[in-house]
Amino acid sequence: MNTNDFSIRHIGNNAQQAAEMLSVIGKDSIDSLIEATVPQNIRLKNALDLPEALSEFEAINHLAEIASKNKKVKNYLGYGYYGTILPAPIQRNVLENAGWYTAYTPYQAEIAQGRLEALLNFQTVISDLTGLPIANASLLDEGTACGEAMHMLFESRSRDQKKNNVNKFFVADNLFPQSVAVLETKAHGLGIELVVGNFETTELTEEFFGAIVQYIGKGGQINNYRSFVEKSNAVNVKVAVATDLLALTLLTPPGEWGADIAIGTSQRFGVPMGYGGPHAAFLSCTEEYKRVIPGRIIGVSQDRLGNYALRMALQTREQHIKREKATSNICTAQVLLAVMASFYAVYHGKDGLQYIADQIHTKAAVLHGGLEHLGFKLVNTNFFDTIQIEVENSDEIVKIFAEEEINVNGFEDGKISITIDEMTSEEDIFEILSVFATIKNTEDGFEFEVDDSYLPQDLIRTSDFLTHENFNLYHTETELMRYIKRLERKDLALNQSMIALGSCTMKLNAATELLHMSWERMGNVHPFTPKEQVEGYQTLIQNLEDYLAVITGFDATSLQPNSGAQGEYAGLMVIRSYFEARGEGHRNVALIPQSAHGTNPASAAMAGMQVVVVKNLESGETDLVDLKEKCEKHKDNLAALMITYPSTYGAFDSNIEEVTEMIHAYGGQVYMDGANMNAQVGLTSPGNIGADVCHLNLHKTFAIPHGGGGPGVGPICVKAHLAPFLGSSPLIETGGKEATNTFAAAPYGSAFILPISYSYILMLGAEGLLKATQGAILNANYMKTRLEKHFDILYTNGNNVVAHEFILDCRPFKKAGIEVTDIAKRLIDYGFHAPTVSFPVAGTLMVEPTESENKAELDRFCDALISIRQEIDEVANGDYPVDNNVLHNAPHPIHLITADEWEYPYSRSKAAYPAEWVRERKFFASVSRIDDAYGDRNLICTCAPIEAYMD
Repeated sequence: MNTNDFSIRHIGNNAQQAAEMLSVIGKDSIDSLIEATVPQNIRLKNALDLPEALSEFEAINHLAEIASKNKKVKNYLGYGYYGTILPAPIQRNVLENAGWYTAYTPYQAEIAQGRLEALLNFQTVISDLTGLPIANASLLDEGTACGEAMHMLFESRSRDQKKNNVNKFFVADNLFPQSVAVLETKAHGLGIELVVGNFETTELTEEFFGAIVQYIGKGGQINNYRSFVEKSNAVNVKVAVATDLLALTLLTPPGEWGADIAIGTSQRFGVPMGYGGPHAAFLSCTEEYKRVIPGRIIGVSQDRLGNYALRMALQTREQHIKREKATSNICTAQVLLAVMASFYAVYHGKDGLQYIADQIHTKAAVLHGGLEHLGFKLVNTNFFDTIQIEVENSDEIVKIFAEEEINVNGFEDGKISITIDEMTSEEDIFEILSVFATIKNTEDGFEFEVDDSYLPQDLIRTSDFLTHENFNLYHTETELMRYIKRLERKDLALNQSMIALGSCTMKLNAATELLHMSWERMGNVHPFTPKEQVEGYQTLIQNLEDYLAVITGFDATSLQPNSGAQGEYAGLMVIRSYFEARGEGHRNVALIPQSAHGTNPASAAMAGMQVVVVKNLESGETDLVDLKEKCEKHKDNLAALMITYPSTYGAFDSNIEEVTEMIHAYGGQVYMDGANMNAQVGLTSPGNIGADVCHLNLHKTFAIPHGGGGPGVGPICVKAHLAPFLGSSPLIETGGKEATNTFAAAPYGSAFILPISYSYILMLGAEGLLKATQGAILNANYMKTRLEKHFDILYTNGNNVVAHEFILDCRPFKKAGIEVTDIAKRLIDYGFHAPTVSFPVAGTLMVEPTESENKAELDRFCDALISIRQEIDEVANGDYPVDNNVLHNAPHPIHLITADEWEYPYSRSKAAYPAEWVRERKFFASVSRIDDAYGDRNLICTCAPIEAYMD
């Protein structure tokens, strides 16, 4: 065995196992299987032009060399990104723990109670600190959270405001510039008119529906917005506030002075800057908006036995259900980062957070006093962590500091600012003052008096927060470690068994790919650091962009979008910009097949496009007759077709080239949803099938961990004619030459996790990537062949094979009283996470095994489903009552199995150990089946006393 070959570590099956599986399928080689699966006319003629594969050892050394090219500098740039200290027990037990980073979105709540509790803690932190009752379980970043707030207020306009087309939104000029840029892009898509100005002098009228202000402003000034809110409310203008969580431990929260929405980032709660992300943003609001708030809300419910349980609440408001009528397209959140931030708050508690905030403010006050002593003109009359100074030559001063390996903020003309954070020491403050003394050409000493506080007295916080026991019990490392482990044990993740989620691609996240996340030169890097100081990141980003362009058959890549849904939106906005540049801005129709992901129509609506649905044939392929009819009907306004390939039905449509050619013939562009790229890499490509743009889910095909529902990265790759319109940033030069759109707060999105996909590609190389794709297709067809004797397979191609996923039709079991949900919950008793439930077809399971799983694990999963099929027959035959059987009552938690009384018609052994191999690796759900309706009727989404959960 060649131990330098990473592909044998990543791909589950060796040659012998693959041969055995091919025999079951009825194929004599992997090549013959691929020939039967992928249409010959779209196959790549040559291998991917990628570097020779590296061993794991070589890859980590290569990445270390890249990291060494990032200068170690002290950053005081602020603007929403701060140095922070990640407590070692959180780094070791969460960030570096596969039990947390390999989990999936908690759609199966019974096996996600641990991360659901951590997220409920997060929501409690946000709600308590912002003073608003409803908070979600994270958003992508602060800039996009601003956009979500604006969209939310726009869709929540009163009937009269909608009737009168009230579309003005006020943006305070003290908002971070990257947030303003994201708002401008979002406003363009939605038809909103932004008015940027001074909150004290701008007169809001009934022409406005909403406003956003920054608390604390970008220059560090703390403003009192009470009067502004009162005046806004008088003309029915709702107010959103971008705010700083750590500052809110000392300042009056926005909810207490009338804000409707608060947004921001939890990055400074222990999450490294990482050159821009990923970080968990947040959004909290009044009760009025609970049914339109974007993202996920974790709510309290109860299981079927009446026990306390958690779940994702109010899901009917999400884009999967509401599609183009949704107020957001967000799919991936930032769960892993929200979990880290929540444990940071748990570990420190109220007193610890206030101590950290006090220390930051005190050091900022010392800096302020020193600058006053040196004779500098200071702008801020009050502040928390940021000092702003008026200077005549800001560029020159920024340069002088850079020569001392110190970065200060010089983004505003005639001013520089310095932001203090948790990592700043007293020595750092006097180092800064020494540089200023040199600038003033003085050797004057630093003996000066400092005021106790520069916080405005009318905004000092008086309300309590983080009073729940979860924030008061775990302040020692011993107790925190045990609490984290206790929650982890409640969750089923990829470190215990396969997660065969169709369209979600839960593959191995190799440890080698993740090692850089503890390196200071990758983590402690501000996203607005001058490019010449981050040669390592710049090299990696350029290389990765090139590799992804090669893999997709395109000409250019943007890594900025920080989720798959953001990638969809970015791709459509690039298409829109392209048409506008050609004088065809009227093209606004997006054709979307019935089978599309829920994010597709939601993204199209956000981009200002009219959604027109195209039919699918019974085979699953796009209906060419209906497509031509829709193209003809909308030929003057056709902008794009959004299509997934292979389709969400699990097969390579043979008519894909006809589809793309037809769209081009009618003047439109083809957008390919990259959710299923795991079946394409090395065999075909979006560019090869005729697409113009695609997004990629790096958290699927390219091995970034799902992290319990995030982070994700959704870069877009484009043909040359679209490249000039790729997303830009207001502070760091990036994107296309004609770019007017910004899709994320940071120039390169979630840059901190890009080395994962970079390493994945480097270690597999062209040959390994091809093997991985072949392995995914092999595994899916092997499982399909084993299961088709027991379940109806909904879609196959003309050769009776599938791509990398397939759909089991569970609708026939309804006549026996068994729903697809019963099968999903019963799989938990076998130690498995269910496949994707009821997508893209209601009443089905979509199974995707990925190349990382070996034959033994595939067999266990197939055996579990075959055993469940027999259990369904037992119910159908009358052996067990329809309303009292192992499927209807699943899952069976340990406290039920070990109860003194047993009132079920089947044995405890049948309930808990339905197969002999289950005994060796048993995972017990911590709760029984959850009552979803109860949780929606009684919405509680923060940690509350136990009395709150009682009827």
